Amino acid sequence: MLPFRAMLDPRTLSEKRTEILESCRRRGVSPDLDAAIAAQEKFTQAKTKLDDLNRQRNEHQQKGKGKLEPAAREAHTAEGRRLKEASEAQEQLVAEAQAEALRRNRELPNFVDPESPVGGEDASRELRRVGTPRNFDFPPLDHVILGERLKLLDFENATKVTGTKFYYLKNEAVLLDLALQRYTLDVLLHEGFAPYITPDLAKPEILNGIGFNPRGTETQIYSVADHDLCLIGTSEITLGGLYSDSILAEEDLPLKIAGISHCFRTEAGAHGRESRGLYRVHQFTKVEMFVFATPEQSAAMHRELLRIEELIFQGLEIPYRVLDIATGDLGAPAYKKFDVEAWMPGRGEGGSYGEVTSTSNCTDFQSRRLGIRYRNKDGKKKEFVHMLNGTAVATSRALIALLENHQQADGSIRIPKALEPYFGRSEIRRTPKA
Repeated sequence: MLPFRAMLDPRTLSEKRTEILESCRRRGVSPDLDAAIAAQEKFTQAKTKLDDLNRQRNEHQQKGKGKLEPAAREAHTAEGRRLKEASEAQEQLVAEAQAEALRRNRELPNFVDPESPVGGEDASRELRRVGTPRNFDFPPLDHVILGERLKLLDFENATKVTGTKFYYLKNEAVLLDLALQRYTLDVLLHEGFAPYITPDLAKPEILNGIGFNPRGTETQIYSVADHDLCLIGTSEITLGGLYSDSILAEEDLPLKIAGISHCFRTEAGAHGRESRGLYRVHQFTKVEMFVFATPEQSAAMHRELLRIEELIFQGLEIPYRVLDIATGDLGAPAYKKFDVEAWMPGRGEGGSYGEVTSTSNCTDFQSRRLGIRYRNKDGKKKEFVHMLNGTAVATSRALIALLENHQQADGSIRIPKALEPYFGRSEIRRTPKA
């Protein structure tokens, strides 16, 4: 029998029924909780019966070790055969009950923070604004026009080669993308993160464990034909799966990792002016923060991830705002989520804020599915870790904010002081032939 890898603790579904229903109500979802509870009880009862049959088999085998008369030996053998057949039949019932209980459990989202605003996307609460959007003394251009004029971006040929929502970065845009990665990585190294470059593919069971749906019409995940692998949409997947089926030591927590990877998303249904250019694309590079923590550490670590995200964009001299994301706009694994939205002068009519980073505390929702626990310092108790993630920088969207906010009247782009050592110059001005 496989380990029971539920998203919510299956032992507490019944006793926390009211709390789970209220959390789902706040999310605006209505999973069949009673069916999940019933399925769990059926599995528990089937497992108890199997354990009892196995106990009887062990006792029966012990009795057969002594000397028995032929008739008694025959009866003992017959009883042993009956118990074995009954046990095997019960194992099948347990496997079926387990599969149904797990399927029902996976329909349940994580709990939500009681302090998160209730409602859909429009109900998200603005916590603060940092920096003032620039008052241009010339008509500002969006990043697509800037990128084409400075020969930084090529969407037309990428569409010819790969399809829509793909792009080439060219010339200084390549250097700027790499500079963003290294600038961000140095910030994270200073904050105590261990740097990783992760695989760009993962197994479907890892995606399921993190809370991504690798299959079906609603998926945002690319699957690789003839291979049991998927292209990752974020290194949250590969970093989260790093310690699957592992037991960490409490003294090593919080464990902080910075992961660099390409990210691939189908972006099904995405369209419109606000998705123009680099804002919503099928492939981009991202530096991700990931943390394994104790339950006592996770809330403070979540605030730390947000602080670091803000620090990075302050260094890039980009105005931004911070949102406490509403319950109805949370993904199933997230207990609480903050977004940082950068001011983008070319977005919409007259400019608007667009998401550039987010950070989520997923508590033990993912670790239960992936089997990631930690051993208390006394070495006697094992508990599930809390897992948190946060975008340090998604280079495609950061490029939008940099190009649009730092454009100059003569068509050049000013490079923020914090980025100059990594980029190697203070502006983008020249127009190469290629």
